[in-house]
Amino acid sequence: MQTRDTKTDFRTTIGGQALIEGILMRGPERQAIVVRRPDGGLEVRTEELHLIKERYPILGWPLIRGVVTFLDSMIRGVKALMFSADFYPEEEAAELSRLEVWLEERLGSEKFGQIVIGLAVVLGIGFSVGLFFLLPAAVTGALQLLIPMGKLAVSAVEGVIRVCLFLAYLFFCSRLSDMRRVFSYHGAEHKTIFCYERGLELTVENVAKMPRHHPRCGTSFLFVVVIIAILVHALLFSVVTPPNLLARMGLQLLTLPVIVGISYEFNRFAGRHDTALTRILTAPGLWMQNFTTFEPDESMMEVAIEALRLVLPSRPGQDRW
Repeated sequence: MQTRDTKTDFRTTIGGQALIEGILMRGPERQAIVVRRPDGGLEVRTEELHLIKERYPILGWPLIRGVVTFLDSMIRGVKALMFSADFYPEEEAAELSRLEVWLEERLGSEKFGQIVIGLAVVLGIGFSVGLFFLLPAAVTGALQLLIPMGKLAVSAVEGVIRVCLFLAYLFFCSRLSDMRRVFSYHGAEHKTIFCYERGLELTVENVAKMPRHHPRCGTSFLFVVVIIAILVHALLFSVVTPPNLLARMGLQLLTLPVIVGISYEFNRFAGRHDTALTRILTAPGLWMQNFTTFEPDESMMEVAIEALRLVLPSRPGQDRW
């Protein structure tokens, strides 16, 4: 078992994602999916990581790497979620439609699965963009018809609506019983990573003592995306005046890669530094984890510990931020 001096300032690049009764953990060399089966046993799947930036170094450049990492995480996350869902099918699973049967016969199960994953990623991104970007712009555009507003006021109102929608979405998800279990696994992931970063032995007893809010969480990243979007759009529309609402929405869509890239770099900076400034900047994201992380039980922590052990690097320090 790897141990370190608990006095050292260590931050790992290892991160994870909560699944249905399981956890996806990703290290510098491999990723692991560990799911608690209905019979109580653990189902494990590991995979060596071969990142696209290894073949195309330009994709590892600042700003660009954020977009690439985000898309890669989305695809791997959807695959892992579908894998975990297979162990907990709905009681009355719907039969495949004629179109699904036809596609599976023509393409084969593997290609059909890839299409399903790709569609799920596109729909997930489309839903997020529509809810947190296009809807606030549409609502603000409607308000402009009733209340004349200047450029700064439009950006401010749009930003407030975006933040309110984000908070409402997190609050709604946190109230769903099924999601609470997923968010408890999310808490187990955070606590286990904290335990590892502090150089403690990975046991349920040690993990249980750790905090469940982690500064390098995906929830914090999404909140940073929302705030960066407000700032970028305010700057953009202080210079450019779109002729209509559709043009404004189109410009917002074009800025998405820039927003994601900046947000990723901000999270990397905050992850590497522990100063008064970074603690202030990451505080809102940590607070929002009250909606997306809950205290796990022992069985959840066991899953997180196993997932982390499977992705520990072969060389000590290889996963350092």
